[in-house]
Amino acid sequence: MKPSKTHKPPQKTLQEQLPELREGQSVELLKELHILTREGKLNQDTRRKLKQVYHLVQFIEPLLATVLKERGDVTLADHGAGKSYLGFILYDLFFKAKPVGWVYGVESRAELVEKSAALAARLGFDRMRFLATTVQQALTDPDLPPTFDVVTALHACDTATDDAIAFGLAKQARHMVLVPCCQAEVASVMRSSKALNLSRTPLAELWRHPLHTREFGSQITNVLRCLQLEAHGYSVTVTELVGWEHSMKNELILASKTGPGHRAQRERAGERLQRVLDELGLQALRSRFGVAEQATAA
Repeated sequence: MKPSKTHKPPQKTLQEQLPELREGQSVELLKELHILTREGKLNQDTRRKLKQVYHLVQFIEPLLATVLKERGDVTLADHGAGKSYLGFILYDLFFKAKPVGWVYGVESRAELVEKSAALAARLGFDRMRFLATTVQQALTDPDLPPTFDVVTALHACDTATDDAIAFGLAKQARHMVLVPCCQAEVASVMRSSKALNLSRTPLAELWRHPLHTREFGSQITNVLRCLQLEAHGYSVTVTELVGWEHSMKNELILASKTGPGHRAQRERAGERLQRVLDELGLQALRSRFGVAEQATAA
C-alpha cells in the first residue's frame, strides 16, 4: 500500500496576508520600501509600520479629496519624512491616478532624500519632490510653494513636531495631521524648576518623580500644542493612531482651519494656553507655543 501524500495547506495570497492592500497599488513600490520581499511575500518585520501608515492614510485621504474638490489642486508637505513611507503610499493611492497634486518630503538626512528622489524617478511618481533640509530651514526654502493645503509629521521627534506646526501656520495649511514622538523639552523645563514649583503648588506632585516628569511632560506637551492650534484658528481632534500593542507613541492630532468669525474661541484658547504655562511654571516656553504672538494678534 502506497503511503498517502501529505498535502501542504495552500499558501495565502498577498491580499489575504494584507487585507489593507488596495486594488491597483504598486507592488513594486511595496518591494522597494521592503514591505514585500523580492518574491512578493509580506515582510513581517515591516508589517507594523505599514499598518500605522495605512491607518494614517485613512485620515488624510478625505482631507486631500475635500481640498481637491474645492480648488482643483492640492499640495502636501510631509515633515521628518525619513524613507518617505507615508508620502509614497499617499502618492500611490491618491495622487498617482490624478493629473494634479504635489507631495513634498522634507528630511534633514541627505542620503535618505537622494534615495527617495531616485525611487520616485524609477516609479514615475513625477509630482513628488524631496528636500534635504530641516523644518526651520524649509520655512524660507525657495523651492517650496508659499502655501500648503495639508501638512503631516509622522513620529517627528521632540520639537520637530512643534517645527512642523510652525511651518503649517506660516504656510497657511488647511489641515495638519501630526503624530508626535519623544517629547522631552517640556519635561526638561519642569525638571529644572521642580523645587520652586513644589513649594508653590501641590500640582507639582504630578511631576515630582522622574518617571512622572517624563510622562506628564509628554502629555502636557500635546495639550499645549492643541491649545496653540486652536488659538490660531484650527479645530482640533485628538485620537489614537493604532492600537497600543503596535506603538506607544500613539497620539494622533488632527487640526483643520476654521472659517472666519471664530475670534472669541481663538482668544479663549490663547488665554487658556497662557494660564496653563503659568500654572505649571513653564513661562520659558511662551515663545515656543506662540503665546506672545497670539496676544499681539488679539
